[in-house]
Amino acid sequence: MPLTSLPNLLTLSRILAVPLVVASFYVPGDYARWFACALFSAAGFTDWLDGHMARRWEQQSELGRFLDPIADKLLVAATLFMLVAKDRFNTEWTLLPALVILCREILVSGLREYLAALRVGLPVSRLAKWKTAIQMVAIGVLIVGSAGPAFLPVVAIGETLLWVAALLTLVTGYDYLRAGLAHMTRTPPAAHGKSQHLA
Repeated sequence: MPLTSLPNLLTLSRILAVPLVVASFYVPGDYARWFACALFSAAGFTDWLDGHMARRWEQQSELGRFLDPIADKLLVAATLFMLVAKDRFNTEWTLLPALVILCREILVSGLREYLAALRVGLPVSRLAKWKTAIQMVAIGVLIVGSAGPAFLPVVAIGETLLWVAALLTLVTGYDYLRAGLAHMTRTPPAAHGKSQHLA
């Protein structure tokens, strides 16, 4: 499938949105926060849209499978880093769910790379999809932060959702790790045969 297919272009647009979202953190004013939130939300929506279109139009490709998770992790990691750098949290404890989310992304990426070498897929679970949805909403709310409606505790809402996403992250991360360990600890047939011969 060519790079110029619509699903791949949507994935690339998500990658290109990352520096724009990051740059918006350096622009003062409430409008910049709302712009960053809108851009982040649009980029997050393409995560669902490109996969949906690729499946419906039968335009799934190895390039898309490679770029899609990279685009997601770049967008989430970069935005979380900027939220921390610009002190957009009410308490320093909110660093913990952000750290959990980032560590889980690294863990799952490593597992996928290892299992890919074994030609074993690691499908996304329904719970992981919920985790991603809640995580994206939480980050979007935190981007707006104090620029949100005065009658709502916007930052507190975002932090609560981020904690929920982090808890789901631990659950889904454990599920993925358990699935990966099942393949890591399995004795290869050749090695198994050799051990029987030596015994």
